[in-house]
Amino acid sequence: MKFSDFPYVRPDLEQIKKDLEGLLALIGTNQSFEVELDAIKKIFDLNDHIVSAGQLVGVRNSIDTNDKFYEEEQNFFDENVPHLKAFENIFSEKILTSSHRPKLEEVFGTLMFKRAELAKKTFKPEIIADLQQENKLNTEYGKLQASAKIEFQGGIYNLSQMGPFAQSKDRETRHAAQLAVSKFFSDNEAHFDRIYDDMVKVRHQIALKLGYENFVQLAYDRFGRTDYDAKDVKSYRDQIFEDIVPLVVELTQRKGKRIGIENLKSYDLALNFLSGNPAPKGDRAWQVEVAQKMYEEMSPETGEFINFMIDHELLDLDAKPGKQGGGYCTYIPDYRAPFIFANFNGTSHDVDVLTHEAGHAFQVYSSRDLIPEYRWPTLEACEIHSMSMEFLAWPWIGNFFKEDTDKYKFSHLTGAVQFLPYGVLVDEYQHFIYEKPEMTPDERKALWRKLEKKYVPFKDYDDDAFLEKGTYWFRQGHIFSAPFYYIDYTLAQVSAFQYWILFQQDPKKALKSYIDLCKLGGSKSFTGLLKSANLKNPFVKGTVKEIVKPIRAYLDAIDDTKL
Repeated sequence: MKFSDFPYVRPDLEQIKKDLEGLLALIGTNQSFEVELDAIKKIFDLNDHIVSAGQLVGVRNSIDTNDKFYEEEQNFFDENVPHLKAFENIFSEKILTSSHRPKLEEVFGTLMFKRAELAKKTFKPEIIADLQQENKLNTEYGKLQASAKIEFQGGIYNLSQMGPFAQSKDRETRHAAQLAVSKFFSDNEAHFDRIYDDMVKVRHQIALKLGYENFVQLAYDRFGRTDYDAKDVKSYRDQIFEDIVPLVVELTQRKGKRIGIENLKSYDLALNFLSGNPAPKGDRAWQVEVAQKMYEEMSPETGEFINFMIDHELLDLDAKPGKQGGGYCTYIPDYRAPFIFANFNGTSHDVDVLTHEAGHAFQVYSSRDLIPEYRWPTLEACEIHSMSMEFLAWPWIGNFFKEDTDKYKFSHLTGAVQFLPYGVLVDEYQHFIYEKPEMTPDERKALWRKLEKKYVPFKDYDDDAFLEKGTYWFRQGHIFSAPFYYIDYTLAQVSAFQYWILFQQDPKKALKSYIDLCKLGGSKSFTGLLKSANLKNPFVKGTVKEIVKPIRAYLDAIDDTKL
């Protein structure tokens, strides 16, 4: 079956509730271990069925936000899925108090129970209406982003399609493109402010109802972070500030010399070379063919995976009107199928997103036989697979970029380093926001600009008064829809750099370690997975300093003025 043939039927929630009630009644009572184990497995299957329906709706709604049928179905899930949270809570309680718990831990491992303890803390029936409101606000934000119709140079573009103009060799085009995108956000400023203000307030309200001081620890618990806390993250952010920000400032100065602009403005930062940024040498169909060949040559496992994805049409990569922005990978359990969603725009970002999301998809494909709880790891570990795959593709990257290969490698590596300060900025911003939920929209914007001056001190918005007042974060969907997720990208990047380093030394060893890590899925915690793969822990002081040394040496050895 192709993805377009996957049938969708709205789940019968009343029947599902009855089935769940019947199965839950068999757990934590006087039943035998075998009966209890069978009930747990049936609950997993039932949840997979609900998740599959929800994913089909989510994917098809994001592919075409104007499709009324899937818009209605998305509303149905936003409204009703929170009611099923109550059953998750009962399930957690039942397995935690079961007299068969020691035997269940032998079958499923202890991590599932640690996560159940966290999940129990993050839900009470009285927050259902708040969760429904949070879902609706997330959908509203996605729809507002997707509504962008930016008039520019005789055409009409969405936010993804404006990307190439931001990288134009012509400075006036870059400048005008920034102002055009800012105009969309400025025209909708009150709308973005209202959505975010409502999000912060409803999340704070949920946290208070659950007995938390504020949303911060609740967010950590929601993400299943069992082995680190906000103090560890602050210590890690300090390492980035001390060891990475100075290097990024240097790299930005190098860029200024390379492109011949003494005082770089924000609209100059996306251009890496006067001869133009590296771009793939073909359209979407051609890039998929190149990726197919690459994964077939990389390993038998990756070859099997990419052919499964292509045969079942599990990639939707073209930017088009009404399509939601960004890129993601998800999984549809009933069909044992990952799905990759992206918005190609003809820039090197197409190859980045293809390899990145393929890393996610390959990991979940490799973990399909694990229990649902372990198919995905926690999000910071998920991103190791995606970011490392970007680097594991380097031996084949010339097939995409031809004569621009050296340019791509330099800009890819520098871009990964330059991302780290921005990533921790997003995290620090959210800690302040949720510690002081009463902040006004203007105070939030002032805070963002203050943190930009700390982490990206070279960012000069020139005559763009809208961005100068601190509104760049409007376009960062994670801040709205997945609060406290963004630090995960940076933790994973520091881990992925270790694969880049190992790959320079021993490609076979690096690839084997990576595939083994993917097969573990989420059967271990973040630091447990790092330990299994012999990767250094980013929270340990000195880790960032050590990892950045070979990266700096590689970049210093390149005469980027000749690229």
